[in-house]
Amino acid sequence: MKRVIIDTDPGIDDAAAIFLALASPELSVEAITAVYGNGPVEQCADNALRILQAAGRPDIPVYLGAAKPLLRSPTKGWAGHVHGGDGLGGLDIPLPTKSVSQRHGALEIIDRVMSSPGEITILSLGRLTNVALAMSLEARLAKSVAGIIVMGGALFVPGNVSPVASANLFEDPEAAALVYSSGAPLVQVGLDVCNQVAVSQAQLDRIGKSDGPAARLLAAATPRIQQYYVQQGLLEAGAGVRYNDVPAVAYAVDSGLFRAFPFYVEIESNSPLTRGQTVAAPEIIGGRPANVTACLEVDAPRLTELFTSRIAGYQP
Repeated sequence: MKRVIIDTDPGIDDAAAIFLALASPELSVEAITAVYGNGPVEQCADNALRILQAAGRPDIPVYLGAAKPLLRSPTKGWAGHVHGGDGLGGLDIPLPTKSVSQRHGALEIIDRVMSSPGEITILSLGRLTNVALAMSLEARLAKSVAGIIVMGGALFVPGNVSPVASANLFEDPEAAALVYSSGAPLVQVGLDVCNQVAVSQAQLDRIGKSDGPAARLLAAATPRIQQYYVQQGLLEAGAGVRYNDVPAVAYAVDSGLFRAFPFYVEIESNSPLTRGQTVAAPEIIGGRPANVTACLEVDAPRLTELFTSRIAGYQP
């Protein structure tokens, strides 16, 4: 089993990704660290508790992390237009009695990675602020983590918040630049592959027919994010949904679903026009070798079937 920390900002697609991780025997989810993003960090942490409760895994600890980017103010309004005002489709799920740990998520990342060098993989589903803070506090972390799987970036496709940038890297480009230049083993699972992965309506119907509480939560929340995709012209009505965080977890479960290639990547943090862009070259530039393994192709039918069967069949 691969030992993982999930750094996340739930979010409907984060919920789908967390459920996949918990339903996958290949992964051992040891902690969740919350970061601002789809909502304020306190809301994201509370949503992580709600997700774990539905999955029957309240034993997994949740830690409160960064509330804002390293150097910038967070974008106003959060992502209620995508995920609903509560981040989970407007379901107003009661908060479990278990509390979020007030120990900072960056400190928890440091302690867990440094106590088991080479064994912990970080699944970074949100802004990279927590990971960047951890690396700033502990210089050895980049060489001690087994890997960091980043949900973000756009090499050969347009961005989703600007013509060139994905939301997670755009919102804190300084944090992303720090992580990408750290020397840590990075895998980028960005929009190049996320745009190819749509869970069909038939697959959603299978999930909706499950009697598991995790599947029921996801089925109830999903119409909100489907509505957003249809309104934006990104998917046709009845075409299913894209849970953009799911491919990153799927890579941790089975990297054979993807074709990935080495790139040298820098994150643009100075230009307002190209803020957060993943500027990439497949060859060594100025003597600098590739620092990222970037996923460019994916077996979407296999991935969506893996996701559907595991979520529909998951029982706590």
